[in-house]
Amino acid sequence: MALLTGPLPRVPVAQPDRPGGARSQNPPSVVALGGGHGLSASLAALRLLTTELTAIVTVADDGGSSGRLRRELGVLPPGDLRMALAALCDDTEWGQTWRDVMQHRFKSLDHVEGSLDNHALGNLLIVTLWELLGDPVAGLQWAGALLGARGQVLPMATRPLTIEGDVLTEDATGKLRSTTISGQSKLAAAGRNTHVNDVRLIPEDAPACAEALNAIELADWVILGPGSWYTSVLPHLMLPQLRDALCATPARRILTMNLATDTKETSGMTAADHLAVLQRYAPEMKFDVVLADPFAVGDRAEFESAAARLGAAVVFGRVGTPGRRAVHDPLRLATAYHDIFAGEHE
Repeated sequence: MALLTGPLPRVPVAQPDRPGGARSQNPPSVVALGGGHGLSASLAALRLLTTELTAIVTVADDGGSSGRLRRELGVLPPGDLRMALAALCDDTEWGQTWRDVMQHRFKSLDHVEGSLDNHALGNLLIVTLWELLGDPVAGLQWAGALLGARGQVLPMATRPLTIEGDVLTEDATGKLRSTTISGQSKLAAAGRNTHVNDVRLIPEDAPACAEALNAIELADWVILGPGSWYTSVLPHLMLPQLRDALCATPARRILTMNLATDTKETSGMTAADHLAVLQRYAPEMKFDVVLADPFAVGDRAEFESAAARLGAAVVFGRVGTPGRRAVHDPLRLATAYHDIFAGEHE
């Protein structure tokens, strides 16, 4: 079998209609919001469609390498920002090499407690730039330039945030008990037989990143999700300035659903329940399209009704990788986005 090399193809897409009915053939300006592996999947697809791409990333991570750097140095957690940069790396040998460098994790020798153990080199590089430049946005711009990133990466806020949630847990007698869990890493691993009842950002009124607000205002398309629902997707609708910008933007809005709904964080929830959570926390937020893989939705009528309450039409598309793993396939996801951008779902 021949091995294809070189850059992946780009598919030209039209921007949405603007006042006056004009439709531009320039690459659409797209803002993608989320965190972790979900945002990386979305970026890996979108980078095939446009060069005008901005990632807006959650900054509440408190686990692993990011958590250690946050606690020890008082910086933004760099991990999700690093993953977004890596997803935007160019397809040249330069870009792919730097992607691997950014994702490389140090591993200490057996029986040695090393200070670098499990740190990702990209996290250290980003924090170094922040300390030298004194500006988190400028540091990410320099990191993106080094990697040849196809787009820019911005934090949702320029100070670290904390996610706190009330979790209902069923005890041995069958009674529900409420426990408050503080921290993204703990909340994301709340476990089976639990139900996240309430989620809060601390501080709840932290200022959003000014560059992120500007990108949302100027975008043609805004895409939220996929990702951990309570800790990567929902926070963007909980930060007041960011939520207001998402509601006010003239851009069209897409919500990308996860491939798996019953996770440790969302135990027992259906796809429709996921939509209800967003409506509960941001009732004024409306979407144009909800993109979902048909295999991730049980009751289609219930799901479409929930989407309609968000003002959205549902587009079903096979966007997962072949096999049993719940992972988005970049090419399939890019095709789905392309068709939505082109209005082929209407």
